[in-house]
Amino acid sequence: MSLLDIWLGILQGLGITAEVTAYGLVFAVPFALVFGVAQFLATGMTRFVVTAVIEFWRSSAVVVLLFFFYYVLPVMGVTLSALTVSALVLGLNTGGYASQAVRAGLQSLPAGQREAGMALGLPRPAILLLIELPQALVAMSPTFVNNLIQLVKATSLVSLVTLTDMTFRAKEIAQTDYDPVAIYSALLLAFFVVCYPIALAGRWLEARVNPERGTPRGI
Repeated sequence: MSLLDIWLGILQGLGITAEVTAYGLVFAVPFALVFGVAQFLATGMTRFVVTAVIEFWRSSAVVVLLFFFYYVLPVMGVTLSALTVSALVLGLNTGGYASQAVRAGLQSLPAGQREAGMALGLPRPAILLLIELPQALVAMSPTFVNNLIQLVKATSLVSLVTLTDMTFRAKEIAQTDYDPVAIYSALLLAFFVVCYPIALAGRWLEARVNPERGTPRGI
C-alpha cells in the first residue's frame, strides 16, 4: 500500500474520532463551567468536595478510567457503550483541566468589578453572569482551544475499548500490511491535519476577542 492509501484508510476512522470529540464536549463544557464557578465561589467543606471531584477527573490516568468504566462497571451491573464511556471519560478529564481555567479567569478579575455590581444593587448570580463570566471567558478562550486540541488527541486511546477510530484503523492496516514507518507516519499526519485547523481557528478567535494583542504571527 502506498502512503496515500494508508492515510486514506486511516481517515475512515475520522468519523468516530469526531463523534467522540463532539460528545466529549457535551460533558466537558458544562463540567468546566459548573465546577470552575463552584470552586471560585464555594468555601469550607463545599469547596473541598468540589475540588476533590475536579482532581479525581483531572489527576486520574485516562487509560485506567477507560478500562474501569468499560470493563469493571458491567461487573457491578452497569453497562455503558464504548462511545458513551469514551465521551464521558475524555470529556470529564478535559473538563477537569478546563475548570481550572474558569476558576483562574474569574479570580484574575479585579475586585472592583464585583463591587461595582453590588453598588448597582445586582444580586450575586447576576454579577457573575452579566459582569464576571463574560470577561473571564474572553481571557479563557485560548486555553479552551488548547483543551479542545488535547481532547481530539486523547481520542487516540478509545481504540482500547474497541472503537474504530483512526488509531484503530492504523492497527487494522498494520495487521495486513506490516509497514510501521508508513502507517504511523500517516497516523501522525492524520491527527496533525485534524488538529492544526483548530489551532488556527483558536488564533483567529484570540485575535478577535483580544484585538489589543494584535494579529498573531507565525504559522
